[in-house]
Amino acid sequence: MRISIPTEVKDNEFRVAITPVGVAELVAAGHEVAIQAGAGTGSSISDEDYAAQGATIVGSADEVWERADLLLKVKEPVADEYRHLREDLTLFTYLHLAADRPLTDALVESRATAIAYETVQLPDRSLPLLIPMSEVAGCLAPQMGAHYLTRAAGGRGVLMGHVTGVEPAKVVVLGCGAAGAKAALAAAGLGADVTVLDTDMAKLRHVSNYMNVQTLASSRLTVREQVLQADLVIGTVLLPGSRTPRLVTHEMVTQMKPGSVLVDVAIDQGGCFEDSHPTTHEDPVFQVEQSTFYCVGNMPGAVPNTSTWALTNSTLPYIVRIANLGWQAAMQADPALAKGLNVQGGRIVYPGVAQAFDLPHTPVDEALAG
Repeated sequence: MRISIPTEVKDNEFRVAITPVGVAELVAAGHEVAIQAGAGTGSSISDEDYAAQGATIVGSADEVWERADLLLKVKEPVADEYRHLREDLTLFTYLHLAADRPLTDALVESRATAIAYETVQLPDRSLPLLIPMSEVAGCLAPQMGAHYLTRAAGGRGVLMGHVTGVEPAKVVVLGCGAAGAKAALAAAGLGADVTVLDTDMAKLRHVSNYMNVQTLASSRLTVREQVLQADLVIGTVLLPGSRTPRLVTHEMVTQMKPGSVLVDVAIDQGGCFEDSHPTTHEDPVFQVEQSTFYCVGNMPGAVPNTSTWALTNSTLPYIVRIANLGWQAAMQADPALAKGLNVQGGRIVYPGVAQAFDLPHTPVDEALAG
């Protein structure tokens, strides 16, 4: 199979969809790997590193896309890349379609096969290809929050860490999945007073057993009470492949402490704060009333070296399976991978995407049979 990896073009996105280790595995299995020149530079991986493992380095994005049977990316295609989509292309990347109608329409119109990292799901309901980036974003969220809590950055002037005789920052984490657990751990490690909310008592029990944090069963009333007390709110709630529920309303924000900060890790799926809208690393924050919102859609892109290796560690087994068998046979052999199929042959296969836009849905079994 001809496998291509372009340079990411999203604002300040320095990750790349494969490491030299991944190239070596694919080449050893008999596949051709083409990488756009400079694609790995932001992750401290040189063209020479790739070439040494058997990759072909090509000069342009047009050539990379054109020669691909299977195209690997990190982030979803942006509008300028829609022209590359075509019926005989298999695209494997983060898509987050439930929050992106234009991309959904472009994929349907192109009839490409689009597989989303974030909806590949194991029988235990875990998301193996989303977890590594959720962990990175979770670790980053308290760091970003700590920065914007400083007075110089427009915040309350509250230190995350504990100083003798002074209350530490109050951090509220909404959601106790991979991102929420890492955010709670990082914030507690800085010395903050951390409260984690979730509806899943098993997750809360697990966190409570190994972290110095408070846990609360999530409800509308509890969310409201905790948000109004918070210096920093970190939203990590996720419904796989579907639009994220908005847990923090504008009315709540109007009553938050002046200079408080809200970090929306869930922004890729639409965000879990009513006032959220996507921002970039170039322009990461905006003000709502007297609070600062940080809603960068590709947070792990801030630490691309770590993120690229973490991502490939998880995606590579699935990439090899698709390359060796083709997407249909690979999915027929692996129900977890089949849940990653979002759009195929002009049909929306993932139910959460169809539901988000009230569009027709084709069951995955039907798509695989076709």
